Amino acid sequence: MRRVMIIGQPGSGKSTFAKELGTITHLPVFHIDHIHWKPGRVEPSGAEKNQICAEVHARERWIVEGGGPVTWGERLERADTLIWLDFPLIIRGWRVFRRMLLNWGRVPPDLPEGCPRRFSLEFARWIWKTRHTGRRLAGDLYANAPDEKTKLRLRSRREVGQFLAALRWAAARGNLGISHR
Repeated sequence: MRRVMIIGQPGSGKSTFAKELGTITHLPVFHIDHIHWKPGRVEPSGAEKNQICAEVHARERWIVEGGGPVTWGERLERADTLIWLDFPLIIRGWRVFRRMLLNWGRVPPDLPEGCPRRFSLEFARWIWKTRHTGRRLAGDLYANAPDEKTKLRLRSRREVGQFLAALRWAAARGNLGISHR
């Protein structure tokens, strides 16, 4: 495990999972929201975002979490592990709502400076509108990932917890098989 691609719809826990995975594996974590937004919630051009993604993908070691389906193909080609956090809409919706309440006005670590959390009806509509298409897109990527990739589909907090516990156990025994070069 040297290059990990994490996908999932909003509220699936990608950022939190990536941070925990990075802590356990000592792999650097990259949040797509840091690429999608510049400080002050300014959106860079598509070409600029694609260039930044290409630079991250070219590295030897990484965990990349988030959307950016335009660059998924390149990311998957470089990744050795694909993890899909596939949670139901009711759980994801609750998490997004809760996250907005708890972090209102603060900048979370998965967003750049000047991008505080706030309620956005537009974002809520987008989550609802893409609930089927976004899941289908992730499902297609997962189903069509090459056989040599390690693939994990985690569908509940319990599965996520079990996976991370097993990884912690392996790390404590030096059995992760991760190169730290």
